[in-house]
Amino acid sequence: MPTHHFGRATRRIGLVGAAALTATLAMAGTASAHAEVEADTPQALAENVTLTFVSEAESSSAGFTELRIVLPDGIAPADVSLDEAPKGWTFKATADGYTVGGAALKTGVDAEHKIKVRQLPDAKEIAFKTVETYSDGEVSRWIELPSGGEEPEQPAPLLELKAAAPGAKPVGTSPTPSATPSATPSAASTAATEPAGTATTSNTATEEDDGMSSGVVVGAIVVALLVLGGGAWWLVKRRAATRSN
Repeated sequence: MPTHHFGRATRRIGLVGAAALTATLAMAGTASAHAEVEADTPQALAENVTLTFVSEAESSSAGFTELRIVLPDGIAPADVSLDEAPKGWTFKATADGYTVGGAALKTGVDAEHKIKVRQLPDAKEIAFKTVETYSDGEVSRWIELPSGGEEPEQPAPLLELKAAAPGAKPVGTSPTPSATPSATPSAASTAATEPAGTATTSNTATEEDDGMSSGVVVGAIVVALLVLGGGAWWLVKRRAATRSN
């Protein structure tokens, strides 16, 4: 092979190799940006456990403003409280988890917060689906779960738990708003608890109304008869006057 052909082939191989290396590094960089969760007591049915969440910054132009966490089965929003968060960030419970957020963090700064959980569920592994929002409106969703032995591209933070301690039992779920008795009685309960005297009074009022209605009708008939009688008398008198004339 001529020397110049060999040089061209060598350069092409070098370019292809460089491109492959660049793509590999880019993929590694993307994969390294993810969300994680750790526990100070990673054990099933453990109580008063502190969970630490870390969302790695992946934007080169914006910072985190909010994290939304979906709690796994066995942990209710009422069983969670904020333990630590970036300065100025606030915690708010949602129907299926909670949000924590506030002023935008600096670009490239990871978002870390901690929560206190009343009790972990009796499971081997629990997932905390996480949605991250940046100050420029970009949203990253770490919500995918392993399926069929394949590693998801954007996996939800997973927490592996050791077996529950001997004798450990569920402490029960916290009361929910729906379990709180309503301050306004329903129509059915009001009717069921209505005093007997109320019904009697209603019947009496109905009878009085009926009596008044009957009196009004009779009075109207009498007035009508008087008007008809007066008209008949006037006609008779007029005819008599006409004949006399």
